[in-house]
Amino acid sequence: MSLSFDREQTELSAQEIASLKEMRTRCAKRILLSTSLAASGHPGGSLSSLDMLLVAYGMIKHDPRQPRWDGRDRFVESIGHISPGVYSVLAEYGYFSEDDFLCGFRRTGSGFPGHVESIVPGVEWDTGNLGQGLSTAVGMAQAFKIKGKDNRVFCLMGDGEHQKGQIVEAVRYAHKYKLDNLTVLLDRNRLQICGKTADVMPQSIGKLYEALGWNVIRLVDGHDYNAIFKALTAAYTNTSGVPTIIIAQTVMGKGISFMENLAKYHGSPLGPDLLADALKELGVENDFDAWQQRRNEPVGTNTIMEPKSDYPQVQGGEPILYDVGTVTDNRSAYGSALLGLAEANNVAGKSPVIVGISCDLEGSVKMGGFHKHSPSAYFEAGIQEHHAAGMGGAMSTENLVTFFSTFGAFAVSEVYNQNRLSDFNHANLKIVATHVGLDVGEDGPTHQCIDYLGLLKNLFRFSVFMPADPNQTDRIVRYIATEPGNHFVGMGRSKIPIITTEDGAPFYGTDYTFVPGKADWLRRGTEATIITYGALTQASLDAWKLLQDQGHSVGVLNMASLLPLDVDSLFEAAETGPILTVEDHHIETGLGASVSIALMGKGKSVALRRLGVSHYASSGKPAELYAEQGLDAASIAQSMLELIG
Repeated sequence: MSLSFDREQTELSAQEIASLKEMRTRCAKRILLSTSLAASGHPGGSLSSLDMLLVAYGMIKHDPRQPRWDGRDRFVESIGHISPGVYSVLAEYGYFSEDDFLCGFRRTGSGFPGHVESIVPGVEWDTGNLGQGLSTAVGMAQAFKIKGKDNRVFCLMGDGEHQKGQIVEAVRYAHKYKLDNLTVLLDRNRLQICGKTADVMPQSIGKLYEALGWNVIRLVDGHDYNAIFKALTAAYTNTSGVPTIIIAQTVMGKGISFMENLAKYHGSPLGPDLLADALKELGVENDFDAWQQRRNEPVGTNTIMEPKSDYPQVQGGEPILYDVGTVTDNRSAYGSALLGLAEANNVAGKSPVIVGISCDLEGSVKMGGFHKHSPSAYFEAGIQEHHAAGMGGAMSTENLVTFFSTFGAFAVSEVYNQNRLSDFNHANLKIVATHVGLDVGEDGPTHQCIDYLGLLKNLFRFSVFMPADPNQTDRIVRYIATEPGNHFVGMGRSKIPIITTEDGAPFYGTDYTFVPGKADWLRRGTEATIITYGALTQASLDAWKLLQDQGHSVGVLNMASLLPLDVDSLFEAAETGPILTVEDHHIETGLGASVSIALMGKGKSVALRRLGVSHYASSGKPAELYAEQGLDAASIAQSMLELIG
């Protein structure tokens, strides 16, 4: 059974309320059964937020037969642990059957995970750990504003999770950008795992939202269907330029007398005896044993949704050739390429395709030209990197090519979890990070991001590209814009020379096309190979020249594609002789580690030495910092001489 309310009516009819009560009973039974069958899960919050979920799904635009219908409103469950409540309501509205849910909940390989995931029809986002959902919802709401669509976004949140600072970042952003198409539903049951929210960490949630400019609607009884309906109607028709939060006072474990207002039931299912008492109180059949027997059957996978695969058609624009002698930095080449992409795709009179997000660093990350060309597509998120990264991931799944740019320390190290969630959600985020590695120089070790590859190697769906010069930067940036998926492009701060062929022409000239997983032999040699990338490419070429002058034939392989890695070229280098890896990265987790693992995995034995950042550097000029770590041309050449004997 499902309901569809007329948002023009002033209140619910007696029949509609009666139907909601019947639906609640069925859903409450599913919540209790599912968690008891799995012997794990979160029944308390599922019961406290159940009434809001039932009314909300009766109001929003959605079609259970087409879970990814473009015209649907979006509903994000930030409190992803209340999956029993969410799945129960989605089953009630016809997204899948009760059998699918109860037989599969929390079983290995099933389509009904313990926390909500988008493999479940009707679920928009894998929210994971608390505090992430509002940034996700903001990203979706912002995307609809950009495209001029009337889709609305709802976000169900808990009161305990409001102890997370990222939520405040999202609240501020939503007010700044007038996201009146966004509504938060707050389950204010005043309990969390360790007890009362007021004891664990007191907070004034309503006053917080009011102070930051939101419209606040308070419900004294968050289980009153008419009150919920009226609040949602007001929010749904809101065109004031101000986002809305509905704060609903609810009861943990609502509807089961011995569970009500007890924190233990936040994450504790009922045993068979207490389950029997609860089902008797609901006035429903206790068929626990029958369902338990059903769960011995093979896990069903028929409901599992494939990842969203839509991505806009993007024109790469006209590549820029930087001639030999040009003195510029990769970040300026990025800015010019981004502007070129905007010129090719963000057409006047149409909603933009390319969008950009930064965090108070527009000039440093060279997004100024893009901002000037496409002011409606540039979003200044302030010094709120956690929210910006989370929001960017969500925007990138709404057919927008989303570039997020800040310094490496903020784009990777600080927001690892947000990037991890973009990875889970098959997002299409383009992270272009400047000021990476020791090349940051005088800003010192807190800003010298030397862990970007080590961290991103933990994510299964991210690519990592580190261009060697402005020409390669230009091609890589255009490539990631035209291809779906999460891509990271990193670069330093300093101006660098154009990489050349042996006869002095630009190596990455007009005929160059970037191919992920394909390294470039900048120089060929017969004795050994230097494998490098990014800021140390020129130093490696300078070392090659020093070695050549001493009569040694050494190759230089630019491994700009770090994820995926060009294993074929790596093995070719190993067949030639010893390998020296050179990188502006933590020596234990970067390219050298990747090379070691790849060779070992294939049983390939070769003399190998790794050069990289072996300790935190100080504040100083990049050239001096590189020399101190043995990463200047002379040190690279000397290491190679020692390696080849």
